[in-house]
Amino acid sequence: MELGRLPRAARRPRGARPRVWALFLFLAFIFFIPTAFLVILWNRDFPNTEHLPPDFGGLDKPVFYGGRMLEWPATGEKESLKLPLEIVRQYIDPHVVYEEASDSVIITTRDKVLRLRTSQLTALINDKPFDLRFAVEKVDGRIYLPMAPLLPFYRVELRESDETGAVILLRAGDTIQWGRTIPVPGKPDRTIAMRKEPSIKAPILADLPQDEEVMIWSEENGWYRVQLKSGYIGFVQKKDIRLDRVEAVSNGEQPPAFIPWKPLGGHIVMTWEQVTAKNPDTATIGDMPGLNVISPTWFELMDGEGNLKNLASAAYVKWAHDRNYQVWALFSNGFEPKRTSEALSTHDRRMHMIRQLVSFAQMYQLQGINIDFENVYLQDKANLTQFVRELVPFLHEQGLVVSIDVTPKSTSEMWSMFYDRPALAETVDYMMLMAYDEHWASSPVAGSVSSLPWVENSIARILQEDRVPAHKLVLGIPFYTRIWTEEVKDGKTQVSSRAVFMDTARRIVREQNLTPTYLPEAGQNYVEYKEGNKLNKIWMEDEVSVKARMDLVKKYGLAGIASWRRGYETPDIWNVIRQALEQKP
Repeated sequence: MELGRLPRAARRPRGARPRVWALFLFLAFIFFIPTAFLVILWNRDFPNTEHLPPDFGGLDKPVFYGGRMLEWPATGEKESLKLPLEIVRQYIDPHVVYEEASDSVIITTRDKVLRLRTSQLTALINDKPFDLRFAVEKVDGRIYLPMAPLLPFYRVELRESDETGAVILLRAGDTIQWGRTIPVPGKPDRTIAMRKEPSIKAPILADLPQDEEVMIWSEENGWYRVQLKSGYIGFVQKKDIRLDRVEAVSNGEQPPAFIPWKPLGGHIVMTWEQVTAKNPDTATIGDMPGLNVISPTWFELMDGEGNLKNLASAAYVKWAHDRNYQVWALFSNGFEPKRTSEALSTHDRRMHMIRQLVSFAQMYQLQGINIDFENVYLQDKANLTQFVRELVPFLHEQGLVVSIDVTPKSTSEMWSMFYDRPALAETVDYMMLMAYDEHWASSPVAGSVSSLPWVENSIARILQEDRVPAHKLVLGIPFYTRIWTEEVKDGKTQVSSRAVFMDTARRIVREQNLTPTYLPEAGQNYVEYKEGNKLNKIWMEDEVSVKARMDLVKKYGLAGIASWRRGYETPDIWNVIRQALEQKP
């Protein structure tokens, strides 16, 4: 062994290192674990005291609806407050129209038509001028509407904060749940935190005083999403809020609704009088028992500027009134799509048509106007609806009934799809369903003009799919039929047809010594006969088919019937209609 060198055991006692680790673990347990526990406890139970100033996402004058900030801000304040057209359309009136051609805003209500030109302080209500304090303006391409003169026409309320300028939009029928921050006994200075998110770790947006009133919009995991009257929105714990009151936004006073004429306790029984050049000699018109409305085809669109052709007759009106018939003159577009498109394209042209119709109605003492626009471009669908919305208040102002003729629903763009039936039904008093020409004049196959299953399906679709109220729907029925001729040429069957009066079909049955056969699948009588190598077919319009249609009117609770046209019927049909529709005890 070398001198001066200790054995290994003498340099470090056995077991020294484990004792150091034990001491380290002991100290960690005493100091570090409680510290970690305190950190966890702090993160879980101790609220964040950081404050962030509330803001409106960069908008100077935000608009809120239902606790949600809308995309576009308002401008002005108090009487000069203006809302963007997008907000007005989406939350107040979807029918507001901005017409770029005239730089005008057109507003139609149940009884008013307002026209406001950009940057002009004179507007029009039902074509009469009135002054504005603040005009419609265009800012960076966006249209802003002054709300003070418009609020009387709408069931809305705008609450503007004096503190922030924020606007809270409320609509009639809306409800607001109000709450209040709870009082803390003995601690009157204690505040309630409104946070950015529903968590105590979220920053504080506002320190609310006790008994502060807030609007409650939703609940989330023990928190209320609330809004202050200043417009600021945040979250407050449910335990710090007590429910207070529910506010129902008032519907406000509304002008009385126009009540269209209808026979007391009965149905409308109308017939169209076709006038192409001159009115008929009324002395030759027989009795029409049960008839209460007659619609002569007097007014027609003459050109794209909106000028109308007038074939009206004061003598005819007197004849009708002497027999207690209402006169609902028909206004047609002449089935000319290009002319129609031009006339509907601007408010000025539409108003030109409206002024003429109002003038004619006054001149001839009419009780109604019946609109018959057919063969219209699909692209003009909105303009046609707008024309009707603009027309109705003017005619109602004169006490006139307004009706419109529509075809059964189909995939034809220019004969069916251009009608916005739901929107039109909201506006007019009556809608005439022209339930005929199931098989039209040039149809490649012979068939009924108006079979009963087809008629019933047409009624049901409009009632169900377009939500047209039954009390507004008038069933149009045909007083004519077609004689279909089938002839085989070169091995192919060729089909042609000609329209005939009821009496013509009846005469053919008599002269040909035919016996009509009832077809259940059509709900009509049917005959056929040969002339050489030609086969003629007739689906009869007679008392059987007419009575069946009257049954549909009663089944669906419709407003009545309208027939095309007077003079095509046999005289006995009027009594069939009257007896079928009369109210019986």
